[in-house]
Amino acid sequence: MKKFLQNKKLLSAFIIVVVILSVLGGSVSLRNRRNTPLLIQSLGNDVVALGTRIVDVPVGLVSGGLNSVHDILNTQEENNHLKREVTNLGQTKARNSALEKENRQLKSALKLKDTLSGYTMVNASVISRSPDTWSDLLVINKGSSAGIKKNMAVMCDGGVIGRIVEANAASSKVELLTTTDESANRFSVQADAANGKTVHGIITVTSNNYLAFTQVVDGRKLKAGTRVYTSGMGGNSPKGLLIGTVTTTTRDSFGLSDLSDQIRIKPAGDISDPSVVTVIERQVAN
Repeated sequence: MKKFLQNKKLLSAFIIVVVILSVLGGSVSLRNRRNTPLLIQSLGNDVVALGTRIVDVPVGLVSGGLNSVHDILNTQEENNHLKREVTNLGQTKARNSALEKENRQLKSALKLKDTLSGYTMVNASVISRSPDTWSDLLVINKGSSAGIKKNMAVMCDGGVIGRIVEANAASSKVELLTTTDESANRFSVQADAANGKTVHGIITVTSNNYLAFTQVVDGRKLKAGTRVYTSGMGGNSPKGLLIGTVTTTTRDSFGLSDLSDQIRIKPAGDISDPSVVTVIERQVAN
């Protein structure tokens, strides 16, 4: 015991421990009896809370900024993804539209086998069409090696759209009905009038670029909706190929005679945007 008391360091440590335990015990006992915490404890709690708030503010700002940047990046990525989807959707719609159009034209070409017996038919695809000659010419991917010859009629969607004007080995040029070339080889056509008679004429293009059935005697007998067909009188085109239907009949500016009747025709074939065509060869009887 003497040795313990003589050791001042041990004695001091023992006293400090006893004091701390006494203070803690007293604080706990006093806190349990008081409705409010001690001043020192309250100040300590306030200092800790204030420090926490001071630290939380910059941390919150940094964290919020990082979250905002992350949200912006996510929004930009999502926006780019949506743009890609919209582009892909537009391309898909355009492709489907083109395929549907081509499918209709192929079906129309196949139906010709039931209505044009006695004629040889070659299906071909349009491979070129110049903007400078859009209403005059187009190029197809079949030529003389496939049996195609000059002056053969060309159809699309069940109606005549032109004739072959140049046949190469692997491609051919098609002169359209709407060509403004005055030297073009025009189709001889006919239609059944309301009185039962057959009216003959040729297909031309008017000054305002309308397709017309001209050189017709008493064209007023051709009512709107009357079908116009090739007459076969030219010798190269088969008879009975559908050209189009009558829409209106007009007189010349002088109105002197029925010889100047001009009959506007709505083409039956797809002249504006053909993708698949059928070339018709007139068979000669042996």
